[in-house]
Amino acid sequence: MKIAVPVAGGLLCPHFGHCEQFALYEVDASANTIINTEFRTPPPHEPGVLPRWLSEIGATTIIAGGMGARAQQLFTQNNIQVVIGANAGDPQTVVEAFLAGTLSTGDNLCDH
Repeated sequence: MKIAVPVAGGLLCPHFGHCEQFALYEVDASANTIINTEFRTPPPHEPGVLPRWLSEIGATTIIAGGMGARAQQLFTQNNIQVVIGANAGDPQTVVEAFLAGTLSTGDNLCDH
């Protein structure tokens, strides 16, 4: 499992398309532990580019604060699970909460 988190200023970015980087966490699914972390600068944001790029680099899940309906569809089409409504915070802490089943999510922070 590889979890992608959009990051800006070192924190989860409220909208994935406005991030500076993606934090990518490789996870041992049987132990629910992070085994590797890397940060990657995404290609320029255009419709459809980020779901395809994240799929190509092996992401299986994206955790974001907000995401438009079309982007959610594109991620799903690229076999990437979408988790939205996560609050800004340290991306590793967000992933650890997701793995523990304690990640609290709220409203989709994107209105398009």
